[in-house]
Amino acid sequence: MPIGNGQTISQPYVHARAIEHLQLTGRERVLEIGTGSAYQTALLASLAAQVFSIERHQALLDRARELFLQMKIRNVSVLLGDGTLGWREYAPYDAIIVSAGAPAVPPSLEEQLAEGGRLLIPLGDRDEQMLTVLTKRGGRLDRRDITPVRFVPLIGAGGWPS
Repeated sequence: MPIGNGQTISQPYVHARAIEHLQLTGRERVLEIGTGSAYQTALLASLAAQVFSIERHQALLDRARELFLQMKIRNVSVLLGDGTLGWREYAPYDAIIVSAGAPAVPPSLEEQLAEGGRLLIPLGDRDEQMLTVLTKRGGRLDRRDITPVRFVPLIGAGGWPS
């Protein structure tokens, strides 16, 4: 469904299935790329200790901030910027979830993932991707494909050009 600024929200079951693969226990620091409607961010906030979310559209970020205030969500920090660069200041992250399709894993996100951490990202071309979970072990990413998906493209230095 469209949420404005040419962006969409996935069906709730897609969010649930994706988050399930992060295997959150409530103690994690999570980086979310693509705040969007704030729906997934609110879910993550209830399942993790701290959520850091990056959005590239000011209007969506402003609306998300309002929603977090209304819902009294206090463990979410938001940033306007290029999500493909991550948020180095608070790295490393136990989990990273990307809400847009990427041609490859952005190097910055791989660097900011903690050892043993999980990175969930749709990988593929602009039209169709494979929802993929990567676990960092010994400094390398072990890949496990989950299901074919269609997400908006991940725009930025480590993604698709605008």
